[in-house]
Order: sequence, then C-alpha cells, then structure tokens
Amino acid sequence: MGKVNMDDDYIAKARHSMAHVLAKAVCTLFDDVKLAIGPPIDNGFYYDFDLPHTIREEDFAAIEAKMTEIINGNEDYVLRKLDNPEDELKDEPYKLELIKEFREGGEEITAYDLGEGFSDLCAGPHVENTRELRNWGFKVASIAGAYWRGNSDNAMLQRVYVYAFPTKPELKKHLQFLEEAKKRDHRVVGPHLDLFFLDETAPGMPYWLPKGWKMYNALIDFSRKVHEKRGYQEIVGPQLNSRSLWETSGHWEHYRDDMYTIDFGDDQHFALKPMNCPNAMIVFGHTNRSYRELPLRYSELSLLHRNEASGALHGLLRVRTFRQDDSHNFVAENQIFDEINDILDIADYLYSAFGLVAKAYLSTRPEEGYLGTIEQWNQAEADLKKVLDTRFTGNYEINEGDGAFYGPKIDLKVRDALNREWQLGTVQLDFQLAGKFNLHYTDSDGKQKVPVVIHRALFGSLERFIGILIEQFAGKFPFWLSPVQIGVVPVHTDHEEYAQKITQMLRDAGHRVSIDTSDGTMGNKIKSFRHEMMPYIVIVGEKEVEGGTISLRTRSGVQINEIAPEKFVEICKKMENEHLLELIEEIS
Repeated sequence: MGKVNMDDDYIAKARHSMAHVLAKAVCTLFDDVKLAIGPPIDNGFYYDFDLPHTIREEDFAAIEAKMTEIINGNEDYVLRKLDNPEDELKDEPYKLELIKEFREGGEEITAYDLGEGFSDLCAGPHVENTRELRNWGFKVASIAGAYWRGNSDNAMLQRVYVYAFPTKPELKKHLQFLEEAKKRDHRVVGPHLDLFFLDETAPGMPYWLPKGWKMYNALIDFSRKVHEKRGYQEIVGPQLNSRSLWETSGHWEHYRDDMYTIDFGDDQHFALKPMNCPNAMIVFGHTNRSYRELPLRYSELSLLHRNEASGALHGLLRVRTFRQDDSHNFVAENQIFDEINDILDIADYLYSAFGLVAKAYLSTRPEEGYLGTIEQWNQAEADLKKVLDTRFTGNYEINEGDGAFYGPKIDLKVRDALNREWQLGTVQLDFQLAGKFNLHYTDSDGKQKVPVVIHRALFGSLERFIGILIEQFAGKFPFWLSPVQIGVVPVHTDHEEYAQKITQMLRDAGHRVSIDTSDGTMGNKIKSFRHEMMPYIVIVGEKEVEGGTISLRTRSGVQINEIAPEKFVEICKKMENEHLLELIEEIS
C-alpha cells in the first residue's frame, strides 16, 4: 500500500471505518446487539448500541483486543446497494427508521460489508481494507447513556467513545494531554481551593464561597477600573421584565425557549432577563439625547438567567445563572470604526493580564431568522471587515452564517496553557435594536437620528471565564487575582504579636491575608498554605522579631530571608497595581 495523505478528510474517513470495526467487535462479543449510528468526531469516534448487556469499563480491554484482531485480519470494506433493505435489516429498528427517512428523501440505500458476517447500513466513505488502520493508535475512552436521536422520549442507548489517532505516539500524546487536563479540571480544583461548589438543589447555579467571591470581585474591580478610564458608565437594570419588553427586543420570538418565564395570571407574563441589552435600550431612551453624548457606553454586570438544557451544564463553563461584562455602546455611524478599535484595544489589555492572546472571527448573517434588510447586513459586515482588515491585516477567520439574529459580530478566541481554544469576547454590531425601541438622538444638524448599538462582552460570562482561568493557571493565580495572596506563619506563640502586626500592615495596604495562629507546627502551617497555592508565605521567628523583618517562601519554593516589611508591601503593591502575570521572586 502506498503512502496515505493524512489530511482531515482521510482521518475522518479512517475514524468512521474504525467505528465499523468497533460495531463488529461489540456484535461478536455480546448477544442481541442492535446498531444505531457511529460517526467520527474530534479525537476519535463513537457508536451507539442497544443491547441487554451493560457495557462497563472492565469490558474495554476485551473490546480493544477484538478490534485489534479484526484490524489485523486485513478485512475489506465492500460497498453494496440494498435492493430490499427492510427485509435485510428487519431486526434492526434504528436502521429501519433511517431507511424510511432515506426513502422519503429519495436517497440510494447502501451498506458496507466488513469481512465475513458483518454489514452496516452506511453511505461511507471508508478505507478499502483494515490494513490501513494497523498503525493507528486507539483506546476505548468511556461509556455513556445517549437517547436515540437526542430525544428524551426515545430509547436510551449505550454510547461507546473511542480515541483514535493515525499513530500510536499521537494517541499517547493525547492521553498525556487528558491527564494534565484532568489535574487542572476546574470542577476539581475550584472546590479543592474552596472557591465554589454546585448543589443538586440549584443545577447550573454556583454557590460562591468566601475565597471564590474575593477572586470574583478582584476580576470585576480590574474590569471596572479599565473601563472607567475609557469613559464607560455602569448601570443596573431590573431582573424581571414584562413580556412586552422582550417582544419589542425580539427575544420573545427568537429566544423564549431559553428564558425563565413567569405567568402571574390576568395576562401578565414576565421573564428573568437572559441578557442586558433591552434594559440598556430603556436607559438610553428615558431622556432626550444629543450627538455630543456619543459614544455613550453603558456597562452592566447584573445577574442573568438562561434556561440551559440540563445535559449541556458543565461546571462553571455552562451555567444557568451568571454575570457577564456587558456593555452597550451607542454610536453614530461615523464612529463605528474608532469605537470597535477601542473595544479591541481594551480586550488586548485585559487578556494580556492572563497571558492570553486573542484571535478574531467574523460571524456573518444567518440564513434565516435575522432582523433587518440584506442591505443593512451587508453594510454592517463591511464595517466590521474594515476594522479587522486594518487591525489584523487579514489574519482572521470568517464564520459564515453564525451572526446573531440582529447583526454580525466579531468573536475573540484564545488558547490556554494546554492549547485549547476558548471563545471569550464578542463584539456585535446592531443596526436594528435601537429602531425597534424608537431610540433617537439629535444630530448636529438638528435632525433626529437612530444610534447604532454595539453589544460587547470581553470576558463573557464571568463564571465561565473563572472556570477557564482555574484551568489556565491550575489554581496558581497571579498575585492580584489570588483569593488569599499572603499567608502569615508565626514560628512560636511568642512571635504571634509581631505576626499580627505584620498581618495588619499588609491588610491596611489592601492585600488579602490569612494568619495561622493555631496549635499546629510551623511545618504543618506552611504545608496548609502551600496546599492553598498562596503566592507568598510570610514566616516570622525570633530573628525577624528582633530585626523588625520578615522571611518569605514563594509559591514555587524560593526562600527570601529577613527583608523589610515595607519593601514587601511595595512589591505587593506593584504586582497589584500593574496586574503582573508572574510573581516577583527576587527581592533585595
């Protein structure tokens, strides 16, 4: 066999072919197996089965061994047209349902035979022979329940996930990546550091503990200071608004299924707000406006509620209640370019504090369900392209059809310490919403004009962003963001008075400090603070008391002996005020 071009299409085809190998293996090992579907996905594939036996982790080795046996058997994949598919697959209820849909769509119905005794309804494509899969690395990853066609009214199937890569070293690298990701999982690290927890009585609605709330507020304070310098004004709108507001904004038609709605009777329908934009429209429209006020930038950090599907919830990364660093910027059309550039400047500055660099994606008009005319959309997309072409010199991507229903948008994505991509910011240009709320400003010529609205959030959901940061830093946060920045340990009880004095000095300087005056040993106290991943541990003993100094141990284990407390306060202030990413470990 000649050298294979391992492009994305071939990898997807090979993974699809391996899904058939998995299906044959499961049918060989277990009785009365009914086949559903088995598509390729990122990093591998899965197959959904209906069978009496409950597949468990202890079955994985046998499944992998049988798959290897099939692959080493050099079995051919043979495409075959089915003349009487209902007869041939009469014992496969899920395939019969698919066949009915194929017939209604006028599609040709085919199957692939794999070696002897196995055939699966499939349009392909597949590799020619399993020998093409011999060098692949694969591993059964997990088993999960999955409703047929994703509908909870249908049967629950057993979904077997398999990792699959073109070479065994690539599989090994992926497994190592997963092990590191597991160590950083915010659902483990966050509760371990007493930042937050989730409870079954409020799915998707985090409880923030004191340390986590300190971190949350440190993030908000950072954002507020940056935005105040840029002329943003913070507002707060109601949590509950009437149906009429959401009908005006278009959310009642386009977003109602994701909203928490309340019927008070007497035709009084209300909803908890899933986003802040309608409230910002009300604030803009409550008084007369002049062109001299523009750009007018209203930021809001109110609590939002979205009725996310229970199966989509995932720690802090997908929640039902959250805050986001929203702003709605009202501008004249000739201010769009400069305003969006300024927003992207802010984004770059904010992300740099976390060692993150953003890549831009332009999302354009969806095929259906959008507001406004095509001409308005074309103009809005042209405005955003002009900004991106100037700023990124064409180094951005376009997501066709992925815009919001009211306008195109720029999405900002970053890669974390494990090279995973996350979407953070979004900048959405909206020529529709202000008009729907009948908003105007008086221009320099005395005429009434409708402002353009720029919806923007840079961190996005603060809950989600903190989840990302926990995994980015593995709990070892920059000094300014750390829930507790400094732990103070007196060596003996005789040193506690001086330790309390140092603690108060640091607190007076605005730092978050914890002192341990318990009966434990110095070693155990230090170990406890290190367990919390505090940036600095201050140690005071006889030498420090006599000399009016302190000794430090940094998070990385660097020991700094007998320095002036005032010098340490100065260093802490520098890290706090400049939002430094790294700890200062050289102090003279």
